[in-house]
Amino acid sequence: MAEEERRGGARTTGGGEADGRPGANGGRSGRTGFTTEDGRLTLRERKKLQTRQRISGEATLLFIERGFDHVTVAEVARAAEVSTMTVFNYFPRKEDLFLDRIPEARELIVRAVRERGADESPLAALRALVLGLLAERHPLSVVGEGFERFWRTVLDSPALRARGREAIEEMEGTLAALLAEAAGGDADRPGQDARLAAALIVAGVRAACAGALARQLGGDPVDEVAVEQAEVLRRTFDALERALPNGA
Repeated sequence: MAEEERRGGARTTGGGEADGRPGANGGRSGRTGFTTEDGRLTLRERKKLQTRQRISGEATLLFIERGFDHVTVAEVARAAEVSTMTVFNYFPRKEDLFLDRIPEARELIVRAVRERGADESPLAALRALVLGLLAERHPLSVVGEGFERFWRTVLDSPALRARGREAIEEMEGTLAALLAEAAGGDADRPGQDARLAAALIVAGVRAACAGALARQLGGDPVDEVAVEQAEVLRRTFDALERALPNGA
């Protein structure tokens, strides 16, 4: 059985680093010894990424099998055959061992807005990103085979739910900065328009995802949920375009 299947399709949040892609800065400088001048990962960096993925994978298995709140970081370290200190070097918080795609979500949002087409609005770029993730059944889209076990683990843990809410607030702040930047404003001090637009976009996507998750947890077929979710997201972004006529 494949690793992801053993985990119940569980890894739905965490950094692009876990699957071998560079971080949001497009790859570290060659002077660090992590990458070559053409941006490829060095042996040292590949080993670090493999260690990170192994730690997260073992943690996910344990959390799903026994519940997040019933597994200690020390137990994760033993399963991954590393020290507890090593675990915290890669994951500052226990919650980030499970919600390990949060950095990836941020990176995808940043890239979508900053690398959009010359005639494309930030909102249009985000629409394409969200619908694209759903089409490929990316874990961040919420909809996918086997994701139920992951989300049940999250819902069963107050700590994971709290970290999830915090992550959503972080995404909203990141998006507000990006929208301010796109409009020629100060990304470090987004104005009311940028903050309001970010709040509306995040709330709209969150509501759509919550509905899809409820259906999937209720046992509806994944393909059926995905088809309806795509339509819900299109209607959501249509509404956002009417509310934000300048494309945010």
